[in-house]
Amino acid sequence: MFAEEIISNAIPPIKTDDTVQKALDRMNEFKLKHMPVVNDAQFLGLLAEDDLLEIRDHEVLIKDVSANLLNAFVFNNAHTYDVVKLLSTLKLTAVPVLDQQKNYAGLISINNIIDSVAELYAVSEPGGIIVLEISNRDNSLAHIAQIVEADNAQILSSYVNSFEDSTRLELTLKVNKTEITSLVASFERYDYQVKEVYNNTQVDDGSQERFDSFMNYLNV
Repeated sequence: MFAEEIISNAIPPIKTDDTVQKALDRMNEFKLKHMPVVNDAQFLGLLAEDDLLEIRDHEVLIKDVSANLLNAFVFNNAHTYDVVKLLSTLKLTAVPVLDQQKNYAGLISINNIIDSVAELYAVSEPGGIIVLEISNRDNSLAHIAQIVEADNAQILSSYVNSFEDSTRLELTLKVNKTEITSLVASFERYDYQVKEVYNNTQVDDGSQERFDSFMNYLNV
């Protein structure tokens, strides 16, 4: 997924002829702490709410204030991961998007990126989640996919978490079925360490054994 696919056209940018109050009102309206300043299609920079709040006269025009404009943006062909990285690194609430000629194309708010990441990781799709702890030398996604497919399941999403000063990796898989007891057993059979399991509908809490005992009692 690329930046141009998740641009929000519902959030108009600030112009230099707008007042500080108008900029603050727009930030409040869209629950953002950063807004792009754009004249026609020319991106001038990203304006921060904290800088505007330090200005006493809110009726002054943006072009007449000394607020710092942050030169932070992504191009329209940037991957969603690049957008997330910029948001995280600079602690932004929105990222401007420019086309290849550096014309302003639109804005990606933090809510846009949350929705897109949720789509990337199939958050809304039903399925079970398995967290494996593996060695970085045993990180064979092909073999892991074979185990999942052998259990008549498919991987909806996956991501790897590494640890400093360690050769161990944490691999999180989301598969398209919620009954994953047999899949967990398959991983263990291949000596994968299953660290955590979520959304498994087949959890052995002893209820089946109690039910069987009750039925046996009724048959006596």
